[in-house]
Amino acid sequence: MGLENIFEFVFWVCAGLLFYVYFGYPVLLTLLARFSGAPKPESDLPALPVTLLISAFNESQVIGAKLENALALEYPRDRLEIMVISDASDDGTDEIVGQFSAKGVHLLRQEPRMGKTAGLNLGVSQARGQILVFSDANAMYQPDALRRLVRHFSNPKVGYVVGNARYYEKGTESSSAQSEGLYWKLETYLKKKESIFGSVVGGDGAIYAIRRELFSPLLPTDINDFLNPLQIIARGFTGVFEPAAICYEEAAENFSQEYRRKVRIISRSLNALRRVPEVLNPKRNTRHWFLLVSHKVLRWFAPFFLILCFTASLALWPSPFYRIAALLQAGFYLLALIGWKWRPGNKIGRLFLLAFYFCLVNLASFVGCVKCFRGDLSGKWAPPR
Repeated sequence: MGLENIFEFVFWVCAGLLFYVYFGYPVLLTLLARFSGAPKPESDLPALPVTLLISAFNESQVIGAKLENALALEYPRDRLEIMVISDASDDGTDEIVGQFSAKGVHLLRQEPRMGKTAGLNLGVSQARGQILVFSDANAMYQPDALRRLVRHFSNPKVGYVVGNARYYEKGTESSSAQSEGLYWKLETYLKKKESIFGSVVGGDGAIYAIRRELFSPLLPTDINDFLNPLQIIARGFTGVFEPAAICYEEAAENFSQEYRRKVRIISRSLNALRRVPEVLNPKRNTRHWFLLVSHKVLRWFAPFFLILCFTASLALWPSPFYRIAALLQAGFYLLALIGWKWRPGNKIGRLFLLAFYFCLVNLASFVGCVKCFRGDLSGKWAPPR
């Protein structure tokens, strides 16, 4: 095989994988879900004992509203334990939580600061609920969210249930919030279909529930809402997405915050696969393996496919077809560059913005992969502004 043939092979393999990740998989999953029947949960089960674990670090601006929201949930109060895990907060968060102690809210302070995952280990060790619901301080639940999550545990095969986290829609949303909102709509759609066909891939730190006995203590660098669901799948249980269990939270205020968040998530999620390698064995759970690889793994490696595809196009420049392919790719990246520097508030500007966000997400994936392979899970590499 000559060098030209190798570049052609690389181009078509990478182009095919990219097409599958962004277009083929959603279409295929839609068809698979259409011919699958998901069992419906019981609606009149007795309320199971629940512990709502709220992670907090310097959340004085929102923790009061979060606790009011938690106390207003439509769930029997004698079956609901509310616990705030303060990760050495020093902005008055603990004092605000203390004001709710008379209403049964428990404060658990972690000292010194060790991170969210270490705090969850501590919180779970003291939780009394049969079902654990994990939440963030800025995630506001709809009144029936808890009840809709818990009802799925009537099925003994269900190990975790993921709720529907949405972003606040404001008239003056930032560019990053608009882009993340569009991205999240696709994610929500995929979660719905995955839940019907097999198991929803991963959890959501803002709103997801598990059986208490299925929680395994985690390392401080672990990402709890991805690793723990993988551990549960490896033990033979399934995960459900409940679109009617809704919570609202604010998107990142700017692209730098969103970039750092995604780098951290991807690097730690790849590390989670190292911790539970059996989920990558297609013979163990074929459906979940297919969903995991298609939805997550291939998408995390998409930036490498993009780089190889563009490189192969340039190497095959003498051919008219590959020359056009290279120019089209270069044109798209030029749109992204314009979107980075110029974001007019019209439809044309939105096109530039989406191109930029696509490239930013893939840059975060690239950096997250590199950081994981280097063993650096901090997520501190500086993003473009």
